[in-house]
Amino acid sequence: MHHFQYLTPQSVDEAISLLESHRTRARYIAGGTDMIVKIKEGKAAPDYLVSLKHIPELDRLVYDRETGELHIGALVTHRMLETSDMIRRHYPIIYDAVSCIGSVQIRNVATIGGNIVNAVPSADGTIPLIALDAKIHIIGPKGERQEELQHFFLGPGQNILDEGEILTRFIVPPLLPHTGSAYIKLTRREAMELPILGVGVIISLDDDKTTCTRARISLGVAAPTPIRALSAERFLKGKSLDDTVLEEAGQIASEESRVRDSIRGEAWYRREMVRVLVKRMAKRCLEQIKTEQP
Repeated sequence: MHHFQYLTPQSVDEAISLLESHRTRARYIAGGTDMIVKIKEGKAAPDYLVSLKHIPELDRLVYDRETGELHIGALVTHRMLETSDMIRRHYPIIYDAVSCIGSVQIRNVATIGGNIVNAVPSADGTIPLIALDAKIHIIGPKGERQEELQHFFLGPGQNILDEGEILTRFIVPPLLPHTGSAYIKLTRREAMELPILGVGVIISLDDDKTTCTRARISLGVAAPTPIRALSAERFLKGKSLDDTVLEEAGQIASEESRVRDSIRGEAWYRREMVRVLVKRMAKRCLEQIKTEQP
């Protein structure tokens, strides 16, 4: 395996400075579940790994009661999200996604930031946060900025981060009243593998719980990057969500997808399952709202 030096900065500024010092010879590393595999396989050969694990503010999971925002540090592990009572109660779409990533051993180490920065279309952690309208906070040599997560991805393995920039946290806006959310990972078998398709749905209803006030539908492995089914979302808004309406929404989402054939699944099958799973997840959202505590 390629030999490298492992650097442990104690702050974001120090990490950026170290990466600037070594330029293309250095890479940031978080949990390392992907980077170390790439090094072993010869797909990456950095001379320096700049670890972000010792930077305290990057592993915080905070719900701001004043603003209603949820802040997820980039180094929050999947296991931290999976075992959080707050996440399970209020953000089931996140729980659904992170609890099906790899094994418990992997989830103990792998981070939500690393999962998303890799920018692979099959990243389970991405789909819930896009559906939740999350923003990302980025710090780099030129300063700080915030961007919409849905605009973060440029293509498979490509994102908008400039050289030296660090994704530090995700900011999830307040949930609307009477909201349900769900995610499903479609695979060929009950085992650790990449999804054939990932579908996340969020539904909000009015105070009478009869009419849809907002809908979010996000899809993974349905295009070169994670996408929102915007036409299907617009179709649902303002409607009473019976089976016929949900069936139509699933069909619209299916037509919006840009699926392709791959070793894990053919395009026709993925397209059909978008239709089926959008309806199924929407019904799960409605059930959550129906049974919510007053």
